Amino acid sequence: MNKRRLHHIWTKFRAVKPWYFLALALLSGVICIGALRANNQHMIKLRDAVYAADKNGSDVQKPLRELQDYVTHHMNTNLSAGNTSVYPPVQLKYTYERLVQAAGQADPANSQLYSQAQAYCEQQNNTDFSGRNRVPCIETYVESHGGTAAPITNIPAELYKFDFITPRWSPDLAGWSLLVFILSSALFVVSLVLNRWLKRHAN
Repeated sequence: MNKRRLHHIWTKFRAVKPWYFLALALLSGVICIGALRANNQHMIKLRDAVYAADKNGSDVQKPLRELQDYVTHHMNTNLSAGNTSVYPPVQLKYTYERLVQAAGQADPANSQLYSQAQAYCEQQNNTDFSGRNRVPCIETYVESHGGTAAPITNIPAELYKFDFITPRWSPDLAGWSLLVFILSSALFVVSLVLNRWLKRHAN
């Protein structure tokens, strides 16, 4: 391709300023960050509603469904139990404790002992409400104090512990602004490189 042809292409192409794409990338990046933060904050609000229902002993199914629907359809709302999770999975502490208490009351002689065991094990680790660690502690305490451990281990984990995973991309404000950011950033780099290359070879 001769220089006259390259010069003609460059005069047409230079009207497209790379900085336009850069400005669009910066704007969409700011919007994306704000939208991701809003997604996370709304997830926390829905999660707190689940915890409130659990504590009050009311029906947790409705707030759980709302939390699950939101988390599984929006970015940056991860509740997974994996290593990359920002927050632990939803753990219904009070539901679990009511189940433990009911199991302990199966034998009236164990009722007070189970209450003591529950209080003791909660003091050992008051941030861990997973039956994986709490149940063995309660059973060991009851048996070591002359009681008979009720079959608490038969309580299904899904009754008090839930694990929802957020999508990698979601068709909401955060997702679309992320796509615009990626596309405009790529166009900025391409247009900047191509503009400089045409200018160098057309003159």
